[in-house]
Amino acid sequence: MERTPEDYQEPAPLKFLRRLVTVLTGVMILGLITIIGLFVMRFSGGSAKVALPAELSLPDGVSPVAVTAGPGWYAVVTGDSRILIFGRDGTLRQEIAVETGGTD
Repeated sequence: MERTPEDYQEPAPLKFLRRLVTVLTGVMILGLITIIGLFVMRFSGGSAKVALPAELSLPDGVSPVAVTAGPGWYAVVTGDSRILIFGRDGTLRQEIAVETGGTD
């Protein structure tokens, strides 16, 4: 009498391993879908827009390195180690010299 594949029984550890791999594959797929969904939600315009003035007049010879905004003001970090604070209307409010610690 010839045995068919239906005659063989799957051992319990092999059955457990097959189910475990199937469950882990499903969890990995759900995790990947979740991560992609979070990226799409994060980068699809959900962030606050900052309204910058049309023009900021920097002093002559000053090059901007970084710009940041706060409630009612803008700050421009310059290449010559200064921070220039501007009002929302673009007028210079304050100038702060930054000590760099000796080496530039």
